[in-house]
Amino acid sequence: MNDAIWLIIAFVLMLLAMGWFALSLKTHWKQVMSGKPASRLLRSLGWICVALSGLACLQADHASMAVLVWIMLSATAAFIVGQVLSYRPGLLKPLALFRA
Repeated sequence: MNDAIWLIIAFVLMLLAMGWFALSLKTHWKQVMSGKPASRLLRSLGWICVALSGLACLQADHASMAVLVWIMLSATAAFIVGQVLSYRPGLLKPLALFRA
């Protein structure tokens, strides 16, 4: 596969991870849905996506560059999710599939 495709996959996985990490917190969950979040499941999904994102970065570049890109992707994804929660939290509703 093309390196750019691997990086797009890594970025989408990191966005999913940061979205699930945010929704695992009660405050952010209440911004999007009612009830209680399935925090443990959402965090587990987040960590799985973080790991898969790292593997996708390793497919795209050599190890030293992949780590740098992976860290930058995590910061960018966290910023984007933070902005979405600030302005349009309803956009995270598709990620809120799991309730306690």
